[in-house]
Amino acid sequence: MTALRVRILAYDGVEALDFAGPFEVFTTASRVSQRMQPGTAAPFDVASVALAPPGQSVQARAGLQLLADHTLASNPATDVLIVPGGVVDAPMASPETLRWIAACAAGAQVVASVCTGVFLLAKSGVVTQEAVTTHWEDIADLRAQFPKLDVRDDVRWVDTGRIVSSAGISAGIDMSLHLVERLAGRALAERTARQMDYAWTHNSSHPSA
Repeated sequence: MTALRVRILAYDGVEALDFAGPFEVFTTASRVSQRMQPGTAAPFDVASVALAPPGQSVQARAGLQLLADHTLASNPATDVLIVPGGVVDAPMASPETLRWIAACAAGAQVVASVCTGVFLLAKSGVVTQEAVTTHWEDIADLRAQFPKLDVRDDVRWVDTGRIVSSAGISAGIDMSLHLVERLAGRALAERTARQMDYAWTHNSSHPSA
């Protein structure tokens, strides 16, 4: 089976755990899968993508420096696109970033956001009226800026099929484990959570697509 290409967007101001949580889940799932079934291919090929020029790092919200695997210009093939949150003012004002998100999402099987990453999906036109969620602190702002969206609160993630969004920060880990379950089976998701010593929270919303 060919590995699903998981690509995670990085940008100046990204919340470190919004980025690193999904990265850890999918890379751990691949490692655990190969332990469960020796000799088989990893189910996920995980890499990061950033607007920064080759070799130049981006600075996460708390100052952590991240060096992405790909630039937006290289346009890496993507099956699962993950857009983390953070301080999204700069990417929201970047036509190049928004165009890339829209183009990448158009060819992806699954498009997911963590926290305020959903603002970038909305601004780029990837979500227009779907059910979504975000960090509790940003619910009102999301509703005000994008009134056609069906914004849900009090859930860890919302899965409408191709579009999946999560609430704040650690909820991105719960959502990513949910995606591992969807894409590679519940046994692997549970083993991944166990390997991470993480108490997986399952509460979610599954509105009709």
